Amino acid sequence: MTRSILPVTVVHPISQTWTARREQPGARTGPNLDIVNINIHPYTVKMEMVMSDRVLVTGVSGFLGGHTALELLKRGYTVRGSVRDSTRADAVRTSLAAAGAETSRLEVCVLDLLDDEGWQEAIRGCRYLVHVASPFVLKMPKDEQDLIRPAVEGTRRAIQAALSAGVQRVALTSSLAAIDGGHATYDRALSVDDWTKLDGPRVNAYARSKTLAEREAWSLMDRAGARDRLAVINPGTLLGPLLDDDPGTSVGILRQVLKGEMPMLPNLILPFVDVRDVAESHAAVLTAPGAGGRRHILTNRAQSLSEIAAILRSNLPEDSSRVPRIRMPDWAAHLLSFFDSSLRDSRAYLGVRRLYDSSTGNALLQRCPRPIADSVVVTARSLLERGLA
Repeated sequence: MTRSILPVTVVHPISQTWTARREQPGARTGPNLDIVNINIHPYTVKMEMVMSDRVLVTGVSGFLGGHTALELLKRGYTVRGSVRDSTRADAVRTSLAAAGAETSRLEVCVLDLLDDEGWQEAIRGCRYLVHVASPFVLKMPKDEQDLIRPAVEGTRRAIQAALSAGVQRVALTSSLAAIDGGHATYDRALSVDDWTKLDGPRVNAYARSKTLAEREAWSLMDRAGARDRLAVINPGTLLGPLLDDDPGTSVGILRQVLKGEMPMLPNLILPFVDVRDVAESHAAVLTAPGAGGRRHILTNRAQSLSEIAAILRSNLPEDSSRVPRIRMPDWAAHLLSFFDSSLRDSRAYLGVRRLYDSSTGNALLQRCPRPIADSVVVTARSLLERGLA
């Protein structure tokens, strides 16, 4: 396609300059921005948004997968999103269109994390891969392999397909659960250099699945000599506006608090982050050369459920009458965890306020994540508007 290009220089207050090329007036507009080079420490972000740039996003029907597809579509990419069940395709298109996406550039394919079929066809013609799909639950299964196998094998299939197709960049959704589990002490900020210790105390099946899946990705890329083509996002617990009526697992925690399903609040202290920031980081990392071969922590300061409840009462007083006010003593929570499996599987976060060095994620966003109070309120309003709380 022939284009007429006009050089443009834009002063930026954080770095020095942006050097860009865009189309002259009268040329086709929209997602045909050719190249933008942004020199911002520590990354030089190269954004190439051309209509032919296609991104395969696995797990597009999920909370993060949907928001990632939305962000990519808004940036002008063509998105090929995978679902496990073909009957979900229309719902995905409907929810993204309702959120303002241009769905004429959305394609939907069917992939199964535990099945080889379709991966080569799905990656064909894609310049980038964003591998989001992985099982996430609060209540751990009796057999931990029910989580570990799809996480690890799905990652293996996705990476192998990307390598065979020669994609330019792979963005992998990992988790802080691959960083913050099993440590003897938490008296320092955890960083991208830390890994969950699988033989440490209170490491549940989900943390194992995310740790083993991420290690598998790095191993495959290292063996292929392509480490710099992999960038990993390690987010905390996701909050943010719903795209459909499925609150999912992470938003389900806030829903329980909002509905008063816990008579007392256990002192669970979790690292929360807005799903929109995590989606933005997945899009940004595709074209940030300095981000390849790195992990990126995306989170706010960890918050207890009592602190989340206080945010709800302060900002939504008319809708928070059922929000618990009493904090469960830690000894009672530990005792109850022997009878409540979901609490038992979260015991690692009882009474422990972890610290995180999120400088790599902030550099990728070129800012700090949205304040957690804003995300809590937006999430609660989304649940209320949809009649889910």
